[in-house]
Amino acid sequence: MIADARRSCGHVASGADADPACSEDDVDPIPAAPVTCETCAACCCRLEVWCLTDTGVPGHLTVMDNFGRTLMDRLDDGWCAALDRDTLLCRIYAQRPLVCRELAVGSPECLAERS
Repeated sequence: MIADARRSCGHVASGADADPACSEDDVDPIPAAPVTCETCAACCCRLEVWCLTDTGVPGHLTVMDNFGRTLMDRLDDGWCAALDRDTLLCRIYAQRPLVCRELAVGSPECLAERS
C-alpha cells in the first residue's frame, strides 16, 4: 500500500481520512535533489566564456573573436574545449576563467542554464 502524503497542516492528503478543509497547496513538496557539478549535464560548458583576467588558461584552449577578446574555445558542437567528455568535468579547473569561477553551483544563473 502506498503511504498517503501529509499536508503541511498535518492532515492526510488523500484517502478516507482526507480533510476536505485542506487544499492541495497544503501538501509538502518533495525536496529537489541537490545541484552539484557531478550530477550536471555541464550546461554551463556550452556558454560563451570570455577570459577577462589571467587565470592561466592554456592558450591552445582559447580563441580570439572579431573584437579582439579572448574566449574559451568551443568545439564544433558548442561544448567547451576544456571539458572532459567522459567525466563532464573541467580539465583545467584550477586555471578556469573568472566567469566559470563566479558561476556558483545551484545559483539562479546555474539553475537557469540547467532548465
